[in-house]
Amino acid sequence: MRYFILLLFGFVQFFYSQGLGNISTNESLTYRIHYGFLNAGEATLSTNETHYKGMPHLHVIGKGRSKGAVNAFFKVRDHYESYINLSTGLPSFYIRNVHEGSYKQHLQTTFHHDSTTLTLKNVLENSSPKQIKTVKGVQDMLSAFYYLRSMGEQDLKVGSIKNINVWIDDELFPFQIRVVGTETISTKFGKIKCLKIIPLVKSGRVFKEKEGVTMWVSNDKNHIPIAISAKLLVGSLRADLSNYSNVKYPLQFVK
Repeated sequence: MRYFILLLFGFVQFFYSQGLGNISTNESLTYRIHYGFLNAGEATLSTNETHYKGMPHLHVIGKGRSKGAVNAFFKVRDHYESYINLSTGLPSFYIRNVHEGSYKQHLQTTFHHDSTTLTLKNVLENSSPKQIKTVKGVQDMLSAFYYLRSMGEQDLKVGSIKNINVWIDDELFPFQIRVVGTETISTKFGKIKCLKIIPLVKSGRVFKEKEGVTMWVSNDKNHIPIAISAKLLVGSLRADLSNYSNVKYPLQFVK
């Protein structure tokens, strides 16, 4: 479950200084997560428009929770929030509050893009915030997800390769992302044409190999992740879109 959150929210930013004009401000996406043959849990993403420090922002809330047999021996209750500037598409404030088994973490990150720094506060430790130097255009795990979806047809085309930087927990992660082809994916709603995306990730810590993650994104203006699969150090994980509402453009299913 924790790895799905990393996958979905962690590697999908393609460009800097890109607005979010094609993202609905009252959208909801739900994903069913399987670990091997087990129905492991559910993750949801929802959006609403708000103001942060007087500026229009997209407020994104991501939640993940374990279910069924997995919940009995490894309870997961994850909560993420990101305030994304609607003009630039860059994050201003980010919250990661997770409870995974015996592990707990509650971090709050404030981004200062003009000075390429951020302020990191560990809420559970109640310690003084840390000032950390970062890089231009850095994303958090949620804002990265919506950056991908804001790309145009020419930006997301087969053969594209992009290098990105995503702030995850208390560390900056570099990713390289490749659009390798197109596929038609079967869903509970019908078949849909998708772009096939493979990120180069760090092998050895979580993932079995550098190219062990594959993501299928709807090949339309929504660019909604339809399915994600990953080979982990132990076992495999699969996530599929199980429900959606208020997307900005109608999904185009193949007849």
